Amino acid sequence: MFALADCNNFYVSCHRLFEPKYNGRPVVVLSNNDGCVIARSEEAKACGITMGAPFFQISEAIEAHKIAVFSSHYTLYGDISSRVMDNLARFSPEVEVYSIDECFLGLHGFKNLSAYGKQIRERVINNTGIPMSIGIAPTKVLAKVANKTSKKHHGVMVLETQEEITRALAGYPVEELWGIGKQYSHKLIKAGIETAAQFRALPKDWVQRNMTIAGLRLWRELWGESCIPLKTALDPKQGMCTSRAFGKPTGEYSELKEATSSYASRLAAKLRREKLCAGVLSVRLLTNKFTAPQLQVDPFITIPLEHAVNNTVELINAALWGLKKIYLRGYRYQKVEINATGLIPEAEVQLHIFKEFKGEQYNKVSSVLDKLNLHYGPGTLRLAGEGLRQQWTMKRAFLRPCYTTNWNDIIKVK
Repeated sequence: MFALADCNNFYVSCHRLFEPKYNGRPVVVLSNNDGCVIARSEEAKACGITMGAPFFQISEAIEAHKIAVFSSHYTLYGDISSRVMDNLARFSPEVEVYSIDECFLGLHGFKNLSAYGKQIRERVINNTGIPMSIGIAPTKVLAKVANKTSKKHHGVMVLETQEEITRALAGYPVEELWGIGKQYSHKLIKAGIETAAQFRALPKDWVQRNMTIAGLRLWRELWGESCIPLKTALDPKQGMCTSRAFGKPTGEYSELKEATSSYASRLAAKLRREKLCAGVLSVRLLTNKFTAPQLQVDPFITIPLEHAVNNTVELINAALWGLKKIYLRGYRYQKVEINATGLIPEAEVQLHIFKEFKGEQYNKVSSVLDKLNLHYGPGTLRLAGEGLRQQWTMKRAFLRPCYTTNWNDIIKVK
């Protein structure tokens, strides 16, 4: 048996956790640069706010319905997510963190699953304050179905018998099945297959012929045959990226240098946290795709490094070299994107046989940066090339404090 624990309206719940006055009120969370809606409370959905709606288009509805607005705060979300996952890990030896707000648990051998599901849900809510739904079933796909329907059953749903599974699939829309995809869902609906029960009733040969092995695996999962195992170990990362839109488009080379330095510094810190080094760095500049076609440009460069590194100084130097090569005057850029590929573990780095390694001092500088920024908060200490004022930073007009990751923002009770 598998359990899927899913945090309800996770981004919204993270903000309500520290500002409970918004409980029961419509709330939306905006994407980077306050561009569009990426999360909504149930009350906001009832007001007609759609996912992905541009912020400027819903300003009147926000004012009319008194909708609370928050800028996205991924540092906060990541920290709260780790607390939720730590609590979930206490209930099973088999854990797969599927996303920032979803987690699969292996419950093979556990008994009285309904009561155990309620215990998991209540413990996590009590310990973290984040509302959650639990779906339990013989396969991961059915656990997804159970989780979706659990919201109508006090937050916990167990699909254990064939009768329970058949009843749950009877009215379940086929397009909402985990892994079905838009292409196959359109194909099925066009053929008159509108529910998960109808899809399960299809002949095996038809599914394999029309939906390949992936569709057949999904079909088998709906019949209770587990085909998608838990991933209890993370796959090694193939690449990392830092990319954020600027607060306003800029063509100033000095500002682009600051942004490139800052993003390369963040990328280096991410690599060190994962104990990885990058062998290849790429830099890309992007203009605003909504402007006139003649103002569009997308310069890109790939830079093979002499040896794999993760220290801040060398990665910034490589990124700035790439920026100088691709910068084109006369354009206003919306964002810079820096990618690290060719990732290998720190312990497996091989140095260049014909060149002296001079990165040891840079590694020491990076270590000091990490320790100070961990203790005093991100960005406390940074290289001068990243800029002091950083006027190019993205717009975050509705940003809330770092309640759990910065000493200065911790809530004080008087």
